[in-house]
Amino acid sequence: MAPEDLYAISANWIKSLELASSTGDVTSFVNHFHSDGWFRDLLTLSGSDQIRGFLSEVVDGKPRLEHSGLRDFKLEEHTVNAPSPFKLPGPQGIEGVQGAFAFAITKPAAIGRGFFRLTQDADGKWKALTVFTNMQDLVGHEESSADQHGLYECRKTTWEENVEGKFRAIEADPTVLIIGGGQCGLMSAARLGRLGIRALVIEKNSRVGDSWGQRYPNLTLHTPAYQNSSTTTFPNYIPKGKLAHFLDSYAVDQELCIWLSSTIASTPVYDSSSARWTVEVQHGDKKVVLNPKHLVLATGSGSPRIPTWNGMDEFQGALYHSDFHKDAEQFRGKRVVVVGAGNASGDICQDFVAHGAAEVTMVQRSATFVISSSAAEQIQFKSPFPSGTPIEELDFHNNSMPLAFLLQVTKSGGAQHLKMLDKELHDGLCKVGFNLTWELSPGSGEVGIAAFLFDRLASGTMLDTGYGKLIVEGGVKVKQGQEISHFDKDGITFKDGSKLSADVIVLATGIEPFMKTTRALLGNEITDQLLPPAMWGLDPEGELNQTYRPSGHPGLWLTMGGFAFSRFYSKHLGLQILAKELGIA
Repeated sequence: MAPEDLYAISANWIKSLELASSTGDVTSFVNHFHSDGWFRDLLTLSGSDQIRGFLSEVVDGKPRLEHSGLRDFKLEEHTVNAPSPFKLPGPQGIEGVQGAFAFAITKPAAIGRGFFRLTQDADGKWKALTVFTNMQDLVGHEESSADQHGLYECRKTTWEENVEGKFRAIEADPTVLIIGGGQCGLMSAARLGRLGIRALVIEKNSRVGDSWGQRYPNLTLHTPAYQNSSTTTFPNYIPKGKLAHFLDSYAVDQELCIWLSSTIASTPVYDSSSARWTVEVQHGDKKVVLNPKHLVLATGSGSPRIPTWNGMDEFQGALYHSDFHKDAEQFRGKRVVVVGAGNASGDICQDFVAHGAAEVTMVQRSATFVISSSAAEQIQFKSPFPSGTPIEELDFHNNSMPLAFLLQVTKSGGAQHLKMLDKELHDGLCKVGFNLTWELSPGSGEVGIAAFLFDRLASGTMLDTGYGKLIVEGGVKVKQGQEISHFDKDGITFKDGSKLSADVIVLATGIEPFMKTTRALLGNEITDQLLPPAMWGLDPEGELNQTYRPSGHPGLWLTMGGFAFSRFYSKHLGLQILAKELGIA
């Protein structure tokens, strides 16, 4: 399709949609969608009835569409998200026109940005398959992107003096206290700072980045570098050490106020009358009491899950969780058993093989979703834009797809296409007894990697970066199909009576639910108020539970996710907190 045709189709649809919005005509607005279309305003709605219900909902005496006053729609022409053709994976081969548009919001006064995917109906009319609308900034309180250099305040102070003064103001009265200095905490603090909100980060480690730097030696990110950073010199899969240095430099570049070697000393208390928390912080060798208005939990994905089996204390070799794997070299020539068959297990098995372990066996207790890095890059992680595209454009495009719709596409044939790309790898794994799955639960339908990411935080998956070949070729053996009965001094005995002797046993058994950490930190009274009482996984509307959204308890926000996710959603967290501070939410 010629570029002028793509533009004409998009412009006509946008013009008509704006007319429906400006007149508050809910029926006309909904008629711009297919009957099974999707509307995502970080509240995914499927089908015309749900969309109509949402837009018709009364807010301050008016239907939501009329109250919001979406106006000044403008099709983007000169960005990478200008009108272009698209085709969804799968046998249905859905094709159409996609593009971005800007708009204004009346209540509250804000600027927004949207993204549409149009396909033709049976009569040849172009209608929306998906529409995404996103608030970018509140008018008069836009996120600052200005870089300041040299002297400040008419050349009276240096940069260092300016930052020191800013930190003193934050420490004296932080509006937001962020617990955790990993990517979620740092990006949230950076967003808040650019919105003019005082945010203090407390981090238990002695150095920013140690949450990555202290993990097992051969760890790398399992998503491509372009999704995680705008730095173009990074290798495709960023090693944990380089990532730790990046976070450290990010904290300096973003002028973030961080207390290192600091933890929560006692259960925080919320005072509803003052709408403030009382939080006692162990800051180095002293205790400090803070009274922030907002508490943001950015404590990571969860603590190590360490199952218990009879006889574990009898085992005479080394036994530890994968989170504490540090040095495979010390076990050169030893027999190694790794319990678990996901990403951490694969990394650690590969590390032991590389350092000369006499024998490495992976114990697979349940089926694993396996995808090669090449297939993942081709289907899931392939950039839609040329190199050098601003990372903000990539984030906007990637988050424009309703998550539940994405899963629907994979169930309708996208997963089959994915499997074909890895047929040789999968066949080889099956031949050596490795059990594969493409279903979240038996009989639920085959899905792609996105479903495992959004439903399980990638638990039960293996993004193969070379250990699949080790398994196929026998460098790593597989013990599958039998549950562990007990441990003894020599190793593991299974319920069928078979045994594995070992000098080292590593438990690559995943992490505890995030809410377990939350309960330990905040106590039962506060945690029991959270709605829903779960973190991550899709809610009934197809959005992720709890993350960067109102938690159910005033002044409490929960965060989780990788770099790309945190970078995008931290803006939404910042806007929600800003709206609270301005009294408009």
